Amino acid sequence: MSMLPQPGERFAWSQTAGADALVCQALEPYARHFFTTRAWRLGSEAGGQTESGWADVAHAAGVQPDRLLRLHQVHGATVVVATANRQSGQLPDADIIVAGDPAVALAIQTADCVPLLIADPRSGAVAAAHAGWRGIAAGVPQAAVAALHREFGSAPDDLIAAIGPSVGACCYEVGRDVREAFAAASFGADRLSRWFVDAPRPTATNPSMAGLPAMRRADHWYFDGPSAVRDQLEACGLQRDRVHTSDICTASHLALCSYRRDGAAAGRIAAVIRRR
Repeated sequence: MSMLPQPGERFAWSQTAGADALVCQALEPYARHFFTTRAWRLGSEAGGQTESGWADVAHAAGVQPDRLLRLHQVHGATVVVATANRQSGQLPDADIIVAGDPAVALAIQTADCVPLLIADPRSGAVAAAHAGWRGIAAGVPQAAVAALHREFGSAPDDLIAAIGPSVGACCYEVGRDVREAFAAASFGADRLSRWFVDAPRPTATNPSMAGLPAMRRADHWYFDGPSAVRDQLEACGLQRDRVHTSDICTASHLALCSYRRDGAAAGRIAAVIRRR
């Protein structure tokens, strides 16, 4: 097993169903949740599309596999409202799922994209969202918060959010098309300069992955997806001290799944939440 990276404040490693998983201690009192690692069966098989792997995740969430509600993720900002009597069959095309029913658990999968879990301590409602760069540009954080308000009356300043492991500005090189997508979505120059930086930003706990260009390439930047998600959450009313970031880059650490590092062979991380 690869060494587990040091998480940010208010996150901790735990043993969940016999495997390592990351939890947000601030979210834990209000929602059962976890982020899996590469050691899970879901993380060890390419693409993460393994029923046995998802059965492990359901067991860890305390539900039967048919009560673990998932999505066919399409890199947008469409929302699904989950219910315990949802018909089985093809997964809905969406990247955000919300629920107020403790009989179901919500799950999304990532291998570098930002996994976002949100809980409302007042109503008990929960959300899980998948946010790659396209989803962040499309406003996934705002869409998740708006759905909780619309469906369950959740006030943004009541919500608690956990931003899980994802590829960071230490490793994630993007081209002009990505920056232009954010500009076209009317994000201002101040945000673009914060989220797109000219050189990799490794930290003591997140080294840059091997193979990054020694010099910045023309029309390329390093993208800070977690900061973009945090900023959007705060902009739509979440309190700063209620938005928690794991500060773990998936590409920096072999204990986690990274498409950027491993390509098509990468498994998947599950981000799971269930109302208490």
